[in-house]
Amino acid sequence: MQSGEDERITTPWEDVGLSRSEYHRVCEDLDRRPNPLELGLYGLMWSEHCSYKSSRRHLEQLPTEAPYVLQGPGENAGVIDLGEGLALAFRIESHNHPSAIEPVQGAATGVGGILRDIFTVGARPIALLDSLRFGDPGDPRTRYLFEGVVSGISFYGNCVGVPTVGGEIYFDEAYRENPLVNVMCLGLAPKDRLVRGRASGAGNPVFIVGARTGRDGIHGASLLASREFDEETESMRPAVQVGDPFREKLLIEACMQLTGSDAVVGVNDLGAAGLTSAASETASRAGMGMEIDVTRVPLREEGMTPYEVMLSESQERMLVIAHRGREGEVEDIFDRWELEAARIGEVTSDGQLRILEDGTEVASIPALSLTEGAPAYDRPMRSPAPDPGFHAGEIPEPQDLNRVLLQMLSHPNLCSRREVYEQYDHMVGINTAMNPGADAAVLRVRGSGQGIAVAVDGNGMLCHLDPRRGAMNVVAESYRNLSAVGARPLAVTNCLNFASPEKPEVMYRFAEVVAGMGEACQALGTPVTGGNVSFYNETGGREIYPTPVIGMVGLLEDVSRCVPPGFAADGDAVLLLGGGTGSLGGSQYLNIVAGKVAGPVPTVDFAAERVAGKACRVGIARGWIRSAHDVSDGGLAVALAEAACLSPSQLGAKIELQAGERADEILFGEGGPRYLVSAAPESLEALLERSRELGCPLDVIGEVGGSFLRVATGQRRIDIPVADLVEAREGGLQ
Repeated sequence: MQSGEDERITTPWEDVGLSRSEYHRVCEDLDRRPNPLELGLYGLMWSEHCSYKSSRRHLEQLPTEAPYVLQGPGENAGVIDLGEGLALAFRIESHNHPSAIEPVQGAATGVGGILRDIFTVGARPIALLDSLRFGDPGDPRTRYLFEGVVSGISFYGNCVGVPTVGGEIYFDEAYRENPLVNVMCLGLAPKDRLVRGRASGAGNPVFIVGARTGRDGIHGASLLASREFDEETESMRPAVQVGDPFREKLLIEACMQLTGSDAVVGVNDLGAAGLTSAASETASRAGMGMEIDVTRVPLREEGMTPYEVMLSESQERMLVIAHRGREGEVEDIFDRWELEAARIGEVTSDGQLRILEDGTEVASIPALSLTEGAPAYDRPMRSPAPDPGFHAGEIPEPQDLNRVLLQMLSHPNLCSRREVYEQYDHMVGINTAMNPGADAAVLRVRGSGQGIAVAVDGNGMLCHLDPRRGAMNVVAESYRNLSAVGARPLAVTNCLNFASPEKPEVMYRFAEVVAGMGEACQALGTPVTGGNVSFYNETGGREIYPTPVIGMVGLLEDVSRCVPPGFAADGDAVLLLGGGTGSLGGSQYLNIVAGKVAGPVPTVDFAAERVAGKACRVGIARGWIRSAHDVSDGGLAVALAEAACLSPSQLGAKIELQAGERADEILFGEGGPRYLVSAAPESLEALLERSRELGCPLDVIGEVGGSFLRVATGQRRIDIPVADLVEAREGGLQ
């Protein structure tokens, strides 16, 4: 190309989010220049959001296989075998940028999208969870975003009839301009009814089903979700989709009926990149092509161009590939549910994605060029300046431990989330066996005595201080949360939230997080079945913390054996399972009380994690353990306070801990495979004996009873009425 030609075409490729070199690669793939429609399709599919071009090579190192993994990365959702003919589908996705611009619809459509990922594979959605990050809760903008996001999640989930059963919320100035809204969904399917997102069989008809197509969401994936925020962000509200949960409910029922038949070959959600993504991905996965006539797509707005139809991210739409000759069955099912079902094309054998307008070809691209042919980069990496760390002697030990514990319990990062989860219908479907507020959510499997446990966890502060160790701690935290309710951890999905991949320090942290996560999942036997990467979470050069969020699922053979985190009965023994003490490095205590974000981040002993987790699960399964709560954010003192507050009768306890050099480190240190458990006196000897056999430390530290929490470590004391603990904990978000 001549230099003059380069200058003349600069604006078109930038308008769709491509770089100059990527434009030249498009020309090479096509052996010609793309027309504006083709360029728009490449802009979508080669965007960071859709192509994972900066992350793919790092993600390949994650462990993804196990005998029970039925479907791993690359499909709409990961799927594992639960036995008894049942499969569990699950995935987590981000909707960060849309939620920063329009929090209600951004969060609502995030819920809608993750639901479709689940029922696309033939699974009925049974539960939602969310992982949220915001700025300073005292800031008006944070409150606006927080209330809007919670409203959007509750609105969509409640209306569609899928319970929101758990999650996490954290606040830090690092997320002021860029909130994180990660949503996870689980679904159940008969193992023999799973559907893949593949367009097999030349001549098979292709349908678009669900809602009509409008102009909302155009360039949502290529520009809104794949760029840093700037002063133009507010002008991008039209790129945020608009959701309709009532139509989604109809779509769920229609798709469940459809996938329960044998009329369907493949199904794919029309989420990010809309029809372009669904058509090119289903075709390329099967090594096929597809022909689509945009004039057959039902529209809700007049005068839409092929460019707008192909790039629209209107919600509640699916692509269905049916067996030839079964078209009438597809149409009848969706007509019964009062949804659109339009035949818009067919599968072809030549590998080309052809777009027609009233029979005339307006675009032709190799499907593999849009998907697997997208660029993959080894971005430059540079280690950030090391965390200077801290010495405990730098901060004075507090004199009033009562005041410190109440201060921590009332902090937005540690207080009760009741104000949030009471807005969610967590009981719809009547399968919820463990309500929000526990270490993990537990769901009954109908027709079986089994239970499914699920937790979402993240810790951006630890990953900022030490990305590799931080990621290991996040995986270990999820592992403990499942073990604390009695579930055997099985598999992981992840959502990796980072700033711009074009910054070497960001890519270094990303690579370290993935490496740490992979090592932890390998060591703990929890393969990764899929996930999501969200880059460009920054505004005006201000980056979020590197924030990997882990969604982990596990299985209880007997759901009736799951235990709550709150003390169960007066007179029960209180025990610390796992032993050891925590560290103040990277702790909530250091952040809240001393105003420091500093390391060192706790190391993770995977062998000790496995032993302690098994000991906890065995104690629960045998009925010896009556309550269990992992020792995490806030350390042992906060875990004890939470166990008292969450007790049905708000029971206190009298605790004796060994003295140490610093009482605050013993009480508020974090890290290590530690579980706070309680047991009836008659079960104590059996529990201690089994723990010794497993090689797991287990120490009796006190007894449940009374209306005060009394904790002694040497000469230092905590002595607070449980009612005061409850008051502090319940008021933190108000």
